[in-house]
Amino acid sequence: MALVPALTLSGCAALSPVIPTKPPAPGLGLLRKAGKDYPSLAPLLRRVTPAVVNVAVEAVVPIEEHPFLSDPDFRRFMERFGMPLPEEGDTEHRQSVGSGVIVDAERGFILTNRHLLEGATDIEVTLRDRRSYPATLLGSDLRTDLAVLKIPATNITPLPLGDSDDLEVGDFVIAIGNPFGLGQTVTSGIVSAVSRTGIGDSELGELVQTDASINPGNSGGPLVNLAGEVVGINTALIGPTGGNVGIGFAVPSNRARAALERVLRRR
Repeated sequence: MALVPALTLSGCAALSPVIPTKPPAPGLGLLRKAGKDYPSLAPLLRRVTPAVVNVAVEAVVPIEEHPFLSDPDFRRFMERFGMPLPEEGDTEHRQSVGSGVIVDAERGFILTNRHLLEGATDIEVTLRDRRSYPATLLGSDLRTDLAVLKIPATNITPLPLGDSDDLEVGDFVIAIGNPFGLGQTVTSGIVSAVSRTGIGDSELGELVQTDASINPGNSGGPLVNLAGEVVGINTALIGPTGGNVGIGFAVPSNRARAALERVLRRR
């Protein structure tokens, strides 16, 4: 998950994309629980949350130089007590967690964020029913910070990619993901802005802004509309302390669909 300035940026041959474009079934039951007379999103969430996965990544990454290491007095202190100092080119093992969404159940394709998988040596995907699978990185797309994973799972639920061009400010949306590694979590809000540009890395292009709570670990999870369609892939937040302040960003689903097609064409 990417931060500004804290912008936080919250993997077979000749495969052709087969991407569902309609909800899996009509009548998602958005407003009423059985036998109750008050509105609830629970019927919708029972349908869509099985398609959202947790992504755990083991990675080998370059060690970021700490500013203290440029202080000669600090270096002498470390050396005096025999404490190792990282050298240029040194690496470290790192664990990170994020989210993803199943977009093709037949082939086990999952969309997630590219930045989550940098340096990945091992990727594990856990479904909502707690089944876990090793994942293969099929490819990534720098322009959208998206990546495609494949898992060898059966009996899984996909979510359709909706038309993000239909989004308007004020539309209700739901963010689903794995914030701070807590496990699957649902938050809701509205679309705060569309076609937002100049956020973090300019290569990210136009993004959907939302006040649905997005935190580190939500990276790669879906932003869902009330028809049960993915309208964005959560990718960044603005939070001075690294947490949510009501300003999160998602890659629009139409750009995500194009990224998925680009990745599969390169296979």
